[in-house]
Amino acid sequence: MSRLIVVTGASAGIGKATAKRFAENKDKVLLIGRREDRLAQAVKEIESSVEGADVALLALDMSDPGSVARLQEYVKSTGLSVSGLVCCAGSAPQAGGEDIDSVLIEWQEAYQSNVVTSVISVEGLLPVMADGGSIVLYSSIAAYRGSGGTGAYGAAKAALHSYVHTLAARLGPRDISANVIAPGYFAGTDFFGDRLTTARETMLVRQTALGRAGDPAEAAELGFYLCSPAGGYVTSQILQINGGSYHGV
Repeated sequence: MSRLIVVTGASAGIGKATAKRFAENKDKVLLIGRREDRLAQAVKEIESSVEGADVALLALDMSDPGSVARLQEYVKSTGLSVSGLVCCAGSAPQAGGEDIDSVLIEWQEAYQSNVVTSVISVEGLLPVMADGGSIVLYSSIAAYRGSGGTGAYGAAKAALHSYVHTLAARLGPRDISANVIAPGYFAGTDFFGDRLTTARETMLVRQTALGRAGDPAEAAELGFYLCSPAGGYVTSQILQINGGSYHGV
């Protein structure tokens, strides 16, 4: 029987690669993101590369609690319960000035886009999630190393670590696993936008033990494993995938 998998932040990068990986498994995949045009392009790419892909899209801002009703309505229309939720949505806010107003804006934006989006997605889907299902949240190496600006991004990602431990304890009686993936530098994503200079990219690659950037498909494979029967006994874990760059080399 086909599973229903929900992937947020699915229009590009790791989110799109994750949606594709589940489509390859013949799962029914719902791609969620804020921009319908980019989601439509992602769906088109997956359908063109995966024969018989069963993929759909919903343009939603998961930082808005009002999105939950539409999301639940869609799930109920499929006649399926959610078997897997992979929350890839998130972004790093632009660092502002050093005045208190700028600092607060940076922190509010970091938590809104990285913590609130995951909390709304998870809590909104729990009523329609299947027992035995899986939840995967995306953190970052910044949760361990800190981040630029005033550190808001790294702190927001670290908040997901505490949240997932609580989720695992709450949902264990339903046999629902909950884990976090904390990636390092992955090429081919929108994370840096146009801010990634050649010098910085060289530094990020040099800091890995493997001497290369990650590929979104590699992160997608880990997310797929955590949502598979083989990964069913893995819960309340923070899994780093960074080519050995935690300590730097």
